[in-house]
Amino acid sequence: MTQRLQTVGIVGKYGSPNLTRTVTSLVEYLEAGGLNILLDEGSASVLKGQRTRVVSREQLGQSCDLVVVVGGDGTFLDAARSLAASPVALLGVNLGRLGFMVDVSPESMAQVLDEVLSGNYQLDERFLLEAAVLRGEEPIQSGFALNDVVVTKRDVARMIDFDTHIDGRFISNHRADGLIVATPTGSTAYALSSGGPVMHPRLDAVALVPICPHTLSDRPIIVDSDSVVEVVLSPLNNNPAQATWDGQFSVALENGDRIRVQRTSFRLKLIHPPDYDYFTILRSKLHWGRNRHGEP
Repeated sequence: MTQRLQTVGIVGKYGSPNLTRTVTSLVEYLEAGGLNILLDEGSASVLKGQRTRVVSREQLGQSCDLVVVVGGDGTFLDAARSLAASPVALLGVNLGRLGFMVDVSPESMAQVLDEVLSGNYQLDERFLLEAAVLRGEEPIQSGFALNDVVVTKRDVARMIDFDTHIDGRFISNHRADGLIVATPTGSTAYALSSGGPVMHPRLDAVALVPICPHTLSDRPIIVDSDSVVEVVLSPLNNNPAQATWDGQFSVALENGDRIRVQRTSFRLKLIHPPDYDYFTILRSKLHWGRNRHGEP
């Protein structure tokens, strides 16, 4: 992305009350700069009357120099999974609440884009996980995850029984509410609330975090991202279970199903403002370094 940007795509948070205003402002800004603009279907639905070309996610990835994602972390996760294998980079504008990955506010959007379009930005790359559910030797579901792949119970107050293997080696059997396999990007999401570690995004590592394990010695572990993680639902398991990708789609599991998780061969490209600092994000979102009055 050292060449001048010519085509910018926009992906918006479906149904957000602030989307129309922010995307309209973004389109006006980009048009004033003489840039080509492509919208995905969800964003186009709030810009009726605009003469901007509407394309599929696949076309966004292949035709754009940059895609601006307007929404929260959930919107960003959805866009990332569909665009990560393409050469395009993503920039996030935050309309959500927490915003770990969408680090540009609507108020600073024009200023940040001025910097980005002039080539002043930080380029960041994140790996994703690819997970497949195998029933016997037959794959019944597969997909990508930027944050995490989770094997979890489907009923309230019921634990599930499963085994873990890494690179074909048996690790342990577990009785727990489930297991989170998280990337460094996802270490500040579900994994963090389950007692997992915060991992810096540049680490090539994966965290395995048990969810409410029956045995207190069943602790999170971190393994190399080259590892192939396999979770096997026990034949003796008595409770319904499911596998989820980024908490956004899922499949019901049967006893004996294997969930094979490994790093993707490609990496998602992210654009950050020139003053982006990961530890500043952590302090802001997790309220680190505050005194008892809530001040820095």
